[in-house]
Amino acid sequence: MSEPLNAIELAVFVARCAAVCDEMGLILRSAAFSPNIKDRLDYSCALFDAQGRMFAQAAHVPVHLGSMAFAMQQVVGLRQWQAGDELIWNDPFLGGTHLPDVTLVRPFFSGAQLLGFVANRAHHAQIGASTPGSMPLSRHLDEEGRVIPPTLLFEAGVVNETLRAALRAELGAGTAADLAAQSSANRVGIERLEQLVAGLSDRRFASAIGQLNGYGRAVAEAGIRRIPEGCYGFEDVMDSDGYAATGCKIKVEITVADAEVFVDFTGTSPAVPGNINCPLSVTAAGVFYVIRCLLPQETPACAGAFDVVTIKAEPGCLVHAQRPAATAAGNVETSMRIVDCMLGALAAALPDEIPAASQGTMNNVAMGRVGQWDYYETLGGGTGASPHQAGIDAVQSHMTNTLNTPIEVLESNYPIQVLEYSVRAGSGGAGKHDGGQGLVRSYRFLAETQVTLITERRVSAPWGLAGGDPGLPGLNSLDGQPLPDKVQLLAQPTQVLRIETPGGGGWGRKK
Repeated sequence: MSEPLNAIELAVFVARCAAVCDEMGLILRSAAFSPNIKDRLDYSCALFDAQGRMFAQAAHVPVHLGSMAFAMQQVVGLRQWQAGDELIWNDPFLGGTHLPDVTLVRPFFSGAQLLGFVANRAHHAQIGASTPGSMPLSRHLDEEGRVIPPTLLFEAGVVNETLRAALRAELGAGTAADLAAQSSANRVGIERLEQLVAGLSDRRFASAIGQLNGYGRAVAEAGIRRIPEGCYGFEDVMDSDGYAATGCKIKVEITVADAEVFVDFTGTSPAVPGNINCPLSVTAAGVFYVIRCLLPQETPACAGAFDVVTIKAEPGCLVHAQRPAATAAGNVETSMRIVDCMLGALAAALPDEIPAASQGTMNNVAMGRVGQWDYYETLGGGTGASPHQAGIDAVQSHMTNTLNTPIEVLESNYPIQVLEYSVRAGSGGAGKHDGGQGLVRSYRFLAETQVTLITERRVSAPWGLAGGDPGLPGLNSLDGQPLPDKVQLLAQPTQVLRIETPGGGGWGRKK
């Protein structure tokens, strides 16, 4: 039995593990090819123990990290591992999110003993869909691009040349370069963990992870205990699935009891033909994110801290979609509405803490020409006001933690001009504290361009709290003519696409 770490040693251990994740992210960003990873930072890095339970992460993208935390055990349990292996996959129904998010995992050994895994997940604008940006208005998973089941990209240090060549041929040199950057980040993570274990020993390393999970659970339980026990419900709707389905309901009931949280989605609408269906791993990411926001700041990002949460959702419903449902927008749009529902329910329990609804969408813009170029970005908007302050203007919120693509990068890489990039004045809901303002981004096309928009909160508005007004819904238009919330179109040279993103809800009555 190894000697446990004292409190100071455990704090140093936590900080060093987080630093490994941070360095992995820096390597990935520096080595990546695409603006989506290099400039928007649409990637995440984390560490897992030998059973696939998370014990460290960087402050990257919540929808990536929460879904990995929920599902990694399932994935790493599929095989017998050896040093030098690296697994690649993007299957949403095997712990992924949607097909553009590709995950690479490497095992970490000390001698013959498996101690854990390093992993990173990154969004690729080209994953083999029929439309540029790989975010189509799809009805079936296979329409969304190349489905990669958990497959060894490296086996005992030897690359799978057949797979690598197939991915390069199908997805292009840019995606292949970004996958190589992901692999490089994992190798650096392994090197740093080797240095960490060298100063601790195998046993103390494993013991430290156990201590960390115990501490994480204790801190999480303390955080949950300050939420009044009881049942809290809320429901909200999705604008559409891009086809015939509108007003699809997400219903949640949160029960808080005995320092644990039970989240029940019974009553949520069935899955739909379009791609707003949500795998359970993504639903879990939304739930974990909201609960984590309510816990003390020092709560470690480990599996123990999430053991206080239980999730129930009927298989086949919108938030527990089954293969082969289309899921491209479930990851980016439905996950945001799950957060809105969680916060709406908990507002009754913690009225002095919960903010009004933020913009409730990632405002997905995908564009390009098949076989020529692919581009994808999400756009910020207003955050909801809280009992203590106004909302924030024109930022990414909740399930996304990415940046905007700088105009200079966009215009130097693609045949596009950005005519306007501004705060959308007056879009935040009025209240004692006003909601944050959305933004305006206008693109002039310099060549014929295929465009896909997947947006939400164009019909329903981000709600206010405590008498605050809702934020303004978003608006999409082409040459001044309104566009639906979800649409595919072929834009001609000189045409202008204008996206006006939603504002956040206000909090409290305006005096």
